[in-house]
Amino acid sequence: MQDRYESPIDRQIREAQERGEFDNLPGFGKPLPGSGQPLHDDWWLKEMVHREQIGSGGLPTTLRLRKECEDVADLVATRKSEAQVRAYLADLNERIRKAMRGPVDGPPIVLKPLEVEQVVQEWRNRRAG
Repeated sequence: MQDRYESPIDRQIREAQERGEFDNLPGFGKPLPGSGQPLHDDWWLKEMVHREQIGSGGLPTTLRLRKECEDVADLVATRKSEAQVRAYLADLNERIRKAMRGPVDGPPIVLKPLEVEQVVQEWRNRRAG
């Protein structure tokens, strides 16, 4: 009878199991976090930020911009006037354009400048309601 082929990787795993290196690992016997929940496109990023306890100050430029765009409604809600909202959006859009043009730290930027009139109208509606 022929011996079954064992790749070098399979051999390393088998030997580690025999030495007990996989025994008592954290989370053993527990369900995987988020099991049964839908995954968002950036699930891995959110998990890394949580696991590494990274504050927004430690994020690369492109990821900080992405977070700022996700939170733009709350961020403009703190502005007292439409002029302040427009100035903030102009600055944010310029930072997005700069990241699109040149080398930045972090992953490639996947954002486009925000529609200023749309955000301003949402700001007005939120203040009125």
